[in-house]
Amino acid sequence: MNDTDLQSDATDRLLLQRMAAGDRAALSMLYRSYHGRLCRFLSRLTRRADVIEEVINDCFWIAWQKAGTFHGDSRVSTWIMGIAYRCGLKALRQHGDEPVEDDPSREDRSQAHDPDEDRELRDWLAKGLDRLSVDQRVVVELVYGVGHSLDDVAVIMQCPVGTVKARLFHARVKLRNVLPALAGDSARQKEIVS
Repeated sequence: MNDTDLQSDATDRLLLQRMAAGDRAALSMLYRSYHGRLCRFLSRLTRRADVIEEVINDCFWIAWQKAGTFHGDSRVSTWIMGIAYRCGLKALRQHGDEPVEDDPSREDRSQAHDPDEDRELRDWLAKGLDRLSVDQRVVVELVYGVGHSLDDVAVIMQCPVGTVKARLFHARVKLRNVLPALAGDSARQKEIVS
């Protein structure tokens, strides 16, 4: 963990302490700090913006209730991502994952985080990630998108580190196999349109 991560975690721990004492402003600050990261992470579980927002709200309701029970065994970000992951799985069981295509709010969120990113590349990678299992997508997002260590991901997903490594390995193999074919599809679509 670098100095910035340590400082961020120290700030998050102070916010949790304030939340445990009933400070709603601390909850609001933590919510704003994590909302974008959670949207991106949860978009790997579902494309439904309504479910993502519901999960984030459920996550912070639980964080509010359990702020006093955080013992510091992990980083606060790991703890919050773990809550969001479990809330997300629960929501998927309740709502299913019927994607809402062409959801403008999803596009706005992804562009707000990285406006310079090439849309075609994003779409290509998203199609590749859609070919992975939910667990594989989550591991890829937590490691490469959010920057968690394999140990953190194991805590978040409540599974052994070896399982995380296996999911990441299989995800990379599958992406290595499907992405070239998807790139070919994009090239063929451009030829048809032109």
